Amino acid sequence: MEARAVAKYVRTAPRKVRLVADIVRGKKVEEALHILAFTPKSGAKVVTKVIKSAVANAVQKKGIDVDTLFVKRIMVDGGPSLKRIRPRPMGRANRILKRTSHITVVLEES
Repeated sequence: MEARAVAKYVRTAPRKVRLVADIVRGKKVEEALHILAFTPKSGAKVVTKVIKSAVANAVQKKGIDVDTLFVKRIMVDGGPSLKRIRPRPMGRANRILKRTSHITVVLEES
């Protein structure tokens, strides 16, 4: 059986979160959480939170052994960008895109 969790509108760029997601893809949950605890990237905290949420969702389902769960799929999609403007010389302006992410984690029993 599968258990999933989704975090939407996370205020970190998808490119940065994907670096962390690639590290834990296919690993057992316990091993993935240990790896993320010592990963110095900003996305590690958010991915940890989503994995723990998926484990909590798995506990709610009947017949799932939490000790055998592994990360079957972890997807990081881009969310909407916040548009900001930065003043430049001679009355011009540059646009700054503050990107957001949608993180989906699917756990399955091995």
